[in-house]
Amino acid sequence: MIGVGQVLFAFFEDHLKTQKGLRPGSVRSYRDTMKLFLAYVASSCRRPITRLQLADLSAQRVRDFLNTMEVTRGNRVSTRNQRLAALHTFYRFLALRQPEMLAEAQQVEATPVKRTAPPQTVYLEHDEIETLFRTLPRDGILALRDRALFMVLYNTGARAQEVADLKVEDVDLDGPLRVRLHGKGDKWRSCPLWPETAELLKRLTADVRGNQSVPLFMSRQREPLTRFGIYKIVKRHTSALSPTTPDKRRRSISPHVFRHSTAVGLLEKGVDVNVIRAWLGHVSLETTNRYVEITLRTKQAAVEACLPPTGTSESPHPTKGWRDDQQLLKWLGSL
Repeated sequence: MIGVGQVLFAFFEDHLKTQKGLRPGSVRSYRDTMKLFLAYVASSCRRPITRLQLADLSAQRVRDFLNTMEVTRGNRVSTRNQRLAALHTFYRFLALRQPEMLAEAQQVEATPVKRTAPPQTVYLEHDEIETLFRTLPRDGILALRDRALFMVLYNTGARAQEVADLKVEDVDLDGPLRVRLHGKGDKWRSCPLWPETAELLKRLTADVRGNQSVPLFMSRQREPLTRFGIYKIVKRHTSALSPTTPDKRRRSISPHVFRHSTAVGLLEKGVDVNVIRAWLGHVSLETTNRYVEITLRTKQAAVEACLPPTGTSESPHPTKGWRDDQQLLKWLGSL
Protein backbone atom coordinates (compact mmCIF):
# COMPACT_ATOMS: atom_id res chain seq x y z
CA MET A 1 0.00 0.00 0.00
CA ILE A 2 1.26 3.50 -0.88
CA GLY A 3 2.39 5.39 2.18
CA VAL A 4 1.68 8.95 3.25
CA GLY A 5 5.22 10.01 2.36
CA GLN A 6 4.89 8.92 -1.28
CA VAL A 7 1.59 10.73 -1.69
CA LEU A 8 2.95 13.90 -0.12
CA PHE A 9 6.01 13.85 -2.38
CA ALA A 10 3.81 13.53 -5.47
CA PHE A 11 1.47 16.25 -4.17
CA PHE A 12 4.25 18.81 -3.73
CA GLU A 13 6.67 17.94 -6.51
CA ASP A 14 4.22 16.99 -9.27
CA HIS A 15 0.85 18.53 -8.46
CA LEU A 16 1.76 21.87 -6.84
CA LYS A 17 5.07 22.67 -8.52
CA THR A 18 4.72 21.06 -11.95
CA GLN A 19 0.99 20.85 -12.69
CA LYS A 20 -0.22 24.00 -10.92
CA GLY A 21 3.04 25.94 -11.29
CA LEU A 22 2.81 27.52 -7.84
CA ARG A 23 5.46 29.97 -6.69
CA PRO A 24 7.77 29.02 -3.78
CA GLY A 25 5.82 31.20 -1.33
CA SER A 26 2.56 29.39 -2.11
CA VAL A 27 4.26 26.00 -1.85
CA ARG A 28 5.60 26.98 1.58
CA SER A 29 2.09 27.86 2.70
CA TYR A 30 0.88 24.35 1.76
CA ARG A 31 3.97 22.90 3.46
CA ASP A 32 3.21 24.68 6.73
CA THR A 33 -0.38 23.42 6.72
CA MET A 34 0.63 19.81 6.03
CA LYS A 35 3.34 19.91 8.72
CA LEU A 36 0.82 21.05 11.32
CA PHE A 37 -1.83 18.58 10.16
CA LEU A 38 0.47 15.55 10.08
CA ALA A 39 1.92 16.42 13.48
CA TYR A 40 -1.63 16.57 14.85
CA VAL A 41 -2.57 13.23 13.25
CA ALA A 42 0.58 11.56 14.58
CA SER A 43 -0.15 12.85 18.06
CA SER A 44 -3.76 11.71 17.80
CA CYS A 45 -2.72 8.23 16.62
CA ARG A 46 0.10 8.05 19.19
CA ARG A 47 2.74 6.99 16.70
CA PRO A 48 5.51 8.66 14.66
CA ILE A 49 4.71 10.45 11.43
CA THR A 50 6.84 7.89 9.56
CA ARG A 51 4.35 5.15 10.52
CA LEU A 52 1.18 6.95 9.47
CA GLN A 53 -1.13 5.31 6.92
CA LEU A 54 -3.55 6.96 4.51
CA ALA A 55 -6.41 5.52 6.56
CA ASP A 56 -5.26 7.72 9.45
CA LEU A 57 -6.07 10.84 7.42
CA SER A 58 -9.78 10.70 8.11
CA ALA A 59 -12.22 13.54 7.58
CA GLN A 60 -12.98 13.54 11.31
CA ARG A 61 -9.33 14.21 12.06
CA VAL A 62 -9.43 17.14 9.64
CA ARG A 63 -12.38 18.60 11.52
CA ASP A 64 -10.70 17.98 14.87
CA PHE A 65 -7.50 19.59 13.57
CA LEU A 66 -9.34 22.72 12.45
CA ASN A 67 -11.06 22.96 15.83
CA THR A 68 -7.68 22.62 17.57
CA MET A 69 -6.30 25.45 15.43
CA GLU A 70 -8.93 27.80 16.81
CA VAL A 71 -9.38 26.58 20.37
CA THR A 72 -5.89 25.44 21.42
CA ARG A 73 -3.60 27.52 19.20
CA GLY A 74 -5.88 30.55 19.21
CA ASN A 75 -5.76 31.02 15.42
CA ARG A 76 -8.16 33.45 13.79
CA VAL A 77 -11.02 32.24 11.62
CA SER A 78 -9.19 33.51 8.53
CA THR A 79 -6.18 31.32 9.40
CA ARG A 80 -8.47 28.35 9.97
CA ASN A 81 -10.05 28.92 6.56
CA GLN A 82 -6.63 29.15 4.91
CA ARG A 83 -5.63 25.79 6.41
CA LEU A 84 -8.90 24.26 5.24
CA ALA A 85 -8.37 25.57 1.69
CA ALA A 86 -4.97 23.87 1.57
CA LEU A 87 -6.47 20.61 2.87
CA HIS A 88 -9.26 20.82 0.29
CA THR A 89 -6.60 20.90 -2.43
CA PHE A 90 -4.69 18.00 -0.89
CA TYR A 91 -7.74 15.76 -0.48
CA ARG A 92 -8.90 16.42 -4.06
CA PHE A 93 -5.47 15.23 -5.19
CA LEU A 94 -5.67 12.28 -2.78
CA ALA A 95 -9.07 11.19 -4.15
CA LEU A 96 -7.66 11.09 -7.69
CA ARG A 97 -4.54 9.13 -6.76
CA GLN A 98 -6.09 6.83 -4.15
CA PRO A 99 -9.77 6.06 -4.95
CA GLU A 100 -10.19 4.25 -1.62
CA MET A 101 -9.90 7.68 0.03
CA LEU A 102 -12.72 9.17 -2.06
CA ALA A 103 -15.33 8.95 0.72
CA GLU A 104 -13.06 10.74 3.20
CA ALA A 105 -12.15 13.35 0.58
CA GLN A 106 -15.84 14.03 -0.07
CA GLN A 107 -16.42 14.65 3.63
CA VAL A 108 -13.44 17.02 3.77
CA GLU A 109 -14.78 18.81 0.70
CA ALA A 110 -18.12 19.23 2.48
CA THR A 111 -16.43 20.93 5.45
CA PRO A 112 -17.43 24.57 5.00
CA VAL A 113 -15.33 27.65 5.47
CA LYS A 114 -16.44 29.89 8.30
CA ARG A 115 -17.76 33.33 7.56
CA THR A 116 -15.49 36.14 8.60
CA ALA A 117 -15.27 39.86 8.01
CA PRO A 118 -13.03 40.77 5.06
CA PRO A 119 -9.61 42.06 6.06
CA GLN A 120 -9.31 45.80 6.38
CA THR A 121 -7.61 47.39 3.39
CA VAL A 122 -4.87 49.77 4.52
CA TYR A 123 -3.58 52.29 1.99
CA LEU A 124 -1.73 55.59 1.82
CA GLU A 125 -3.27 58.83 0.61
CA HIS A 126 -1.47 60.71 -2.17
CA ASP A 127 -0.21 63.38 0.25
CA GLU A 128 1.20 60.65 2.50
CA ILE A 129 3.05 59.18 -0.47
CA GLU A 130 4.47 62.62 -1.27
CA THR A 131 5.55 63.06 2.34
CA LEU A 132 7.34 59.72 2.24
CA PHE A 133 9.32 60.57 -0.91
CA ARG A 134 10.23 64.00 0.47
CA THR A 135 11.69 62.44 3.61
CA LEU A 136 13.62 59.59 1.95
CA PRO A 137 17.43 59.95 2.12
CA ARG A 138 19.03 61.20 -1.08
CA ASP A 139 22.75 60.46 -0.65
CA GLY A 140 24.46 57.12 -1.12
CA ILE A 141 23.86 53.97 -3.16
CA LEU A 142 21.44 52.55 -0.59
CA ALA A 143 19.44 55.78 -0.67
CA LEU A 144 19.15 55.43 -4.46
CA ARG A 145 18.16 51.79 -4.11
CA ASP A 146 15.50 52.52 -1.51
CA ARG A 147 14.01 55.41 -3.48
CA ALA A 148 13.88 53.26 -6.64
CA LEU A 149 12.35 50.40 -4.64
CA PHE A 150 9.54 52.59 -3.28
CA MET A 151 8.94 54.06 -6.73
CA VAL A 152 8.61 50.58 -8.26
CA LEU A 153 6.27 49.44 -5.48
CA TYR A 154 3.98 52.44 -5.93
CA ASN A 155 4.26 52.61 -9.73
CA THR A 156 3.42 48.95 -10.35
CA GLY A 157 1.47 47.79 -7.28
CA ALA A 158 3.64 44.65 -7.40
CA ARG A 159 3.77 42.11 -4.61
CA ALA A 160 6.95 42.06 -2.51
CA GLN A 161 8.00 38.67 -3.88
CA GLU A 162 7.48 39.89 -7.45
CA VAL A 163 9.81 42.83 -6.79
CA ALA A 164 12.37 40.60 -5.05
CA ASP A 165 12.44 38.33 -8.12
CA LEU A 166 13.13 41.17 -10.56
CA LYS A 167 16.32 41.08 -12.61
CA VAL A 168 17.84 43.86 -14.69
CA GLU A 169 16.64 42.11 -17.86
CA ASP A 170 13.02 42.40 -16.66
CA VAL A 171 12.90 46.18 -17.07
CA ASP A 172 12.82 48.03 -20.40
CA LEU A 173 14.38 51.44 -19.84
CA ASP A 174 15.03 52.49 -23.44
CA GLY A 175 12.02 51.39 -25.48
CA PRO A 176 8.50 51.43 -24.12
CA LEU A 177 9.15 51.95 -20.42
CA ARG A 178 7.83 48.85 -18.67
CA VAL A 179 8.61 46.06 -16.25
CA ARG A 180 7.78 42.35 -16.55
CA LEU A 181 6.53 40.81 -13.31
CA HIS A 182 6.42 37.09 -12.52
CA GLY A 183 3.29 36.65 -10.41
CA LYS A 184 1.15 33.99 -8.82
CA GLY A 185 0.31 30.89 -10.82
CA ASP A 186 3.57 31.20 -12.81
CA LYS A 187 2.00 34.04 -14.82
CA TRP A 188 3.85 37.01 -16.30
CA ARG A 189 2.43 40.49 -16.79
CA SER A 190 3.77 43.84 -17.96
CA CYS A 191 3.30 47.18 -16.24
CA PRO A 192 4.23 50.60 -17.64
CA LEU A 193 6.86 52.64 -15.84
CA TRP A 194 6.76 56.36 -15.21
CA PRO A 195 9.73 58.28 -16.65
CA GLU A 196 10.74 59.13 -13.07
CA THR A 197 10.83 55.44 -12.17
CA ALA A 198 12.84 54.57 -15.28
CA GLU A 199 15.35 57.33 -14.55
CA LEU A 200 15.96 56.03 -11.02
CA LEU A 201 16.40 52.48 -12.32
CA LYS A 202 18.85 53.66 -14.97
CA ARG A 203 20.98 55.26 -12.29
CA LEU A 204 20.66 52.21 -10.03
CA THR A 205 21.75 49.76 -12.74
CA ALA A 206 24.34 51.97 -14.45
CA ASP A 207 27.25 49.73 -13.38
CA VAL A 208 25.57 46.38 -14.14
CA ARG A 209 23.77 47.01 -17.42
CA GLY A 210 26.20 44.65 -19.15
CA ASN A 211 24.99 41.78 -16.95
CA GLN A 212 21.26 41.52 -17.48
CA SER A 213 20.79 38.49 -15.20
CA VAL A 214 21.75 40.20 -11.93
CA PRO A 215 19.00 41.10 -9.42
CA LEU A 216 17.51 44.54 -9.80
CA PHE A 217 17.53 45.21 -6.05
CA MET A 218 20.45 44.04 -3.92
CA SER A 219 21.53 44.29 -0.30
CA ARG A 220 24.61 46.08 1.03
CA GLN A 221 26.47 42.76 0.63
CA ARG A 222 25.42 42.61 -3.07
CA GLU A 223 23.04 39.75 -2.41
CA PRO A 224 19.50 39.69 -3.87
CA LEU A 225 16.96 41.40 -1.64
CA THR A 226 14.39 38.96 -0.25
CA ARG A 227 10.78 39.86 0.41
CA PHE A 228 11.67 40.00 4.11
CA GLY A 229 14.46 42.45 3.30
CA ILE A 230 11.99 44.59 1.35
CA TYR A 231 9.59 44.47 4.28
CA LYS A 232 12.31 45.72 6.65
CA ILE A 233 13.25 48.58 4.31
CA VAL A 234 9.60 49.65 4.03
CA LYS A 235 9.16 49.39 7.79
CA ARG A 236 12.24 51.51 8.47
CA HIS A 237 11.30 54.37 6.17
CA THR A 238 7.57 54.51 6.98
CA SER A 239 7.65 54.30 10.77
CA ALA A 240 6.46 57.91 11.10
CA LEU A 241 3.49 57.57 8.72
CA SER A 242 -0.09 56.76 9.76
CA PRO A 243 -1.91 55.07 6.89
CA THR A 244 -5.57 55.83 6.24
CA THR A 245 -8.02 53.32 7.69
CA PRO A 246 -11.79 53.50 8.14
CA ASP A 247 -11.46 53.48 11.94
CA LYS A 248 -8.56 56.00 11.87
CA ARG A 249 -6.35 53.74 13.97
CA ARG A 250 -2.61 53.61 13.37
CA ARG A 251 -1.51 50.69 11.24
CA SER A 252 1.98 49.46 10.41
CA ILE A 253 2.93 49.75 6.76
CA SER A 254 4.03 46.75 4.73
CA PRO A 255 4.95 46.49 1.03
CA HIS A 256 1.38 45.32 0.38
CA VAL A 257 0.07 48.70 1.55
CA PHE A 258 1.67 50.21 -1.55
CA ARG A 259 -0.18 47.66 -3.68
CA HIS A 260 -3.46 48.84 -2.15
CA SER A 261 -2.39 52.48 -2.57
CA THR A 262 -1.72 51.93 -6.28
CA ALA A 263 -5.14 50.35 -6.77
CA VAL A 264 -6.94 53.16 -4.92
CA GLY A 265 -4.97 55.80 -6.82
CA LEU A 266 -5.81 54.26 -10.20
CA LEU A 267 -9.47 53.96 -9.23
CA GLU A 268 -9.67 57.59 -8.13
CA LYS A 269 -8.14 58.65 -11.44
CA GLY A 270 -11.01 56.95 -13.25
CA VAL A 271 -9.14 53.93 -14.58
CA ASP A 272 -11.49 51.07 -15.44
CA VAL A 273 -11.58 48.28 -12.86
CA ASN A 274 -10.71 45.67 -15.52
CA VAL A 275 -7.51 47.56 -16.34
CA ILE A 276 -6.66 47.68 -12.62
CA ARG A 277 -7.26 43.93 -12.40
CA ALA A 278 -4.73 43.31 -15.20
CA TRP A 279 -2.35 45.88 -13.71
CA LEU A 280 -2.27 44.10 -10.33
CA GLY A 281 -2.41 40.58 -11.72
CA HIS A 282 -5.67 39.59 -10.03
CA VAL A 283 -7.23 36.38 -11.31
CA SER A 284 -10.74 37.34 -10.22
CA LEU A 285 -12.45 40.68 -10.75
CA GLU A 286 -14.02 40.23 -7.31
CA THR A 287 -10.60 40.79 -5.72
CA THR A 288 -10.29 44.12 -7.51
CA ASN A 289 -13.86 45.20 -6.88
CA ARG A 290 -13.24 45.62 -3.16
CA TYR A 291 -11.30 48.79 -3.86
CA VAL A 292 -14.48 50.38 -5.17
CA GLU A 293 -15.82 50.37 -1.61
CA ILE A 294 -12.80 51.96 0.04
CA THR A 295 -12.87 55.75 -0.14
CA LEU A 296 -15.56 58.29 0.54
CA ARG A 297 -14.33 60.29 -2.44
CA THR A 298 -15.20 57.41 -4.75
CA LYS A 299 -18.67 57.13 -3.24
CA GLN A 300 -19.19 60.87 -3.44
CA ALA A 301 -18.19 60.88 -7.10
CA ALA A 302 -20.74 58.15 -7.76
CA VAL A 303 -23.47 60.23 -6.09
CA GLU A 304 -22.56 63.29 -8.13
CA ALA A 305 -22.61 61.26 -11.33
CA CYS A 306 -26.19 60.21 -10.57
CA LEU A 307 -27.75 63.61 -9.75
CA PRO A 308 -31.51 63.83 -10.25
CA PRO A 309 -32.72 65.35 -13.57
CA THR A 310 -32.94 69.15 -13.66
CA GLY A 311 -35.14 69.51 -16.73
CA THR A 312 -32.27 70.19 -19.10
CA SER A 313 -30.65 67.85 -21.55
CA GLU A 314 -27.20 69.23 -20.82
CA SER A 315 -25.10 67.09 -18.55
CA PRO A 316 -22.74 68.95 -16.18
CA HIS A 317 -20.84 65.69 -15.58
CA PRO A 318 -19.48 64.41 -18.87
CA THR A 319 -17.84 61.03 -18.55
CA LYS A 320 -14.90 59.64 -20.40
CA GLY A 321 -14.37 55.90 -20.46
CA TRP A 322 -11.04 54.18 -20.68
CA ARG A 323 -11.82 53.22 -24.28
CA ASP A 324 -11.42 56.91 -25.18
CA ASP A 325 -8.03 57.21 -23.52
CA GLN A 326 -5.62 56.86 -26.44
CA GLN A 327 -2.49 56.67 -24.27
CA LEU A 328 -3.98 53.89 -22.19
CA LEU A 329 -5.08 52.00 -25.31
CA LYS A 330 -1.59 52.38 -26.77
CA TRP A 331 -0.08 50.91 -23.60
CA LEU A 332 -2.55 48.00 -23.59
CA GLY A 333 -1.71 47.29 -27.22
CA SER A 334 2.00 47.09 -26.39
CA LEU A 335 1.57 44.31 -23.80
